[in-house]
Amino acid sequence: MSELVARIARGVAAFEAAEWDACAGLDNPFTTHAFLSALEESGSATARAGWQPVPIAIDGPDGRPAAVMAAYVKSHSQGEYVFDHGWAAAWERAGGDYYPKLQIAVPFTPVPGRRLLTDRPELALGLLRAAEAVVAQNGLSSAHATFVAPEEVPLFERAGWLIRADNQFHWHNDGYEGFDDFLAALSSRKRKTIRKERASALEGLTVEHVTGDAITEAHWDAFWAFYQDTGARKWGRPYLTRRFFSLLGERMAKRVLLIFALHDGRPIAGALNMIGADTLYGRYWGAVAEVPHLHFEICYYQAIEAAIARGLARVEAGAQGAHKLARGYRPVPTFSAHHIPDPNFRRAVADFLAREREAVVDEIEALDAMTPFRKG
Repeated sequence: MSELVARIARGVAAFEAAEWDACAGLDNPFTTHAFLSALEESGSATARAGWQPVPIAIDGPDGRPAAVMAAYVKSHSQGEYVFDHGWAAAWERAGGDYYPKLQIAVPFTPVPGRRLLTDRPELALGLLRAAEAVVAQNGLSSAHATFVAPEEVPLFERAGWLIRADNQFHWHNDGYEGFDDFLAALSSRKRKTIRKERASALEGLTVEHVTGDAITEAHWDAFWAFYQDTGARKWGRPYLTRRFFSLLGERMAKRVLLIFALHDGRPIAGALNMIGADTLYGRYWGAVAEVPHLHFEICYYQAIEAAIARGLARVEAGAQGAHKLARGYRPVPTFSAHHIPDPNFRRAVADFLAREREAVVDEIEALDAMTPFRKG
């Protein structure tokens, strides 16, 4: 086989959509050309925002991409959800510069998925070697692939990357025909609690699900207000621009599900979900009014109902949030992979990760024992 040659493009938007998606597939909406290019074109993931796009491609004999990887040169660690601030501080205390670094990820999106976008293992390894070359040739401290699909972990291990583990909470559809079927699988006490929460949250309110061509700019205006409120409280400033949501509506409306809570016909809270091949992905939530339990209703219970109605296998509700456990979301492991060329720093990180992985396994086991489902 001839030697593989990788190249760096100016951005995902520089690729033809059909060529990128031929490598990435369409099952996961976040790795599609439409989503990633919208992040760039809206000004959300750009060099100015600290996310300089440097997607890597390996072309086939026909000159078209046979393998692609979304990658970014980062000047900070914001918007990643796999926290390496402690690593950065240690590196700088030792007299080094942790930033810039290379990030292989979907910006602002803690959703597990394929990062090596090809169906050929030898090209997947070629992408990793190309990422390592980018680090070496540009004097970067390291490379990090976050929220790696479990099936890709062995490829990263084979390449010598360090593996980090964490956990999220996902809801699993065990063949339920409706929300009441799901409730029937829970303990009596948990069933009653959820019914009370739902009744409390929805008192005086109506719920609206909007998708596809029904989504208008007025819907995005309403959601933008919710997103800004949440972003200001969580991150200091929102990561995404208003233009991003318009582009999302233009390019991916059929894969968007907006769930709104309305009071007297006016939206007071809402959640943005993305629809995958077998998964509903909960991404953003916000509200302009305080209503007890409304967050649980709009983000979790309504998402479960939507997933059941669509015959989807899972709901993935994003990073963190042990409160999801009581709502029927189970703990699952997540993974990231890290290339650290400096041997001393790599040794220290490897030791830390070994101990952290043991703690994560113990935590998942303990959390799994606390799920609200009926025992036996």
